[in-house]
Amino acid sequence: MDNALLVGLSRQVALRRELDVIANNIANLNTTGFKGESVMFEQYLDPTARHDYFPSGDRRIAFVLDRATLQDFSQGPLQRTNAPLDIAIDGPGFFTIQTPNGERYTRAGNFHLNPQGQLVTNNGQPVLGTGGPITLEPTDTNIAIAADGTVSATDVAGQTGERGKLRLVTFANPAQLSAQGEGLWMAPQSLTPQAATGTTRAVQGALEKSNVSAVREMNRMIEVTRTYTNISNMQQRTDELRRRAIERLAEV
Repeated sequence: MDNALLVGLSRQVALRRELDVIANNIANLNTTGFKGESVMFEQYLDPTARHDYFPSGDRRIAFVLDRATLQDFSQGPLQRTNAPLDIAIDGPGFFTIQTPNGERYTRAGNFHLNPQGQLVTNNGQPVLGTGGPITLEPTDTNIAIAADGTVSATDVAGQTGERGKLRLVTFANPAQLSAQGEGLWMAPQSLTPQAATGTTRAVQGALEKSNVSAVREMNRMIEVTRTYTNISNMQQRTDELRRRAIERLAEV
């Protein structure tokens, strides 16, 4: 009976973790560039005493192990904003961001200019181009961003010229990226960013919405809640059986 309670408890702990992930997905339904998460579980076999201690083979107990949290990097829908510094990525790839802890990567393209004229994220972190941070002059007008990420503008003299090119990168295995919060991901040393190919294009005046489906996440939440309740009921019945067994043994 103790084993049944422990196995049920391990499943409840895993379900609680899954519920936290679902709640985070729902909370970020309207977060630009957000990628939904899911939890991967696996069976954990408890080590047992040596089999030769018993006349028959000892059965191993299977617990539920919260193995990892997986990111869904599928593209979310693009929403037109017509803001010149809003940029969406159509296809695989990421923007490169300079942070105090090194380069990070994001799909959130709701950028603006800081007082120095640098293109930055909502948190003030510079957006990197192929030659470093992209900087525009205060008098620049008609800012245009081409599909390959080239940024151009018209100066006070009416001349149009390039101001840089967004550093759009892809990864051979984006599942190895680790989430850093605020829509940023970090690449391990074993994962090298590659320049985005022609299948990836920048879309000016648009943002990529979250790829989370509200209906799917609500269904998952209901399913997890029901499973958690069913396990609680099973544990109560198991505890009642143990109590009755102790009472009957006491009567003998």
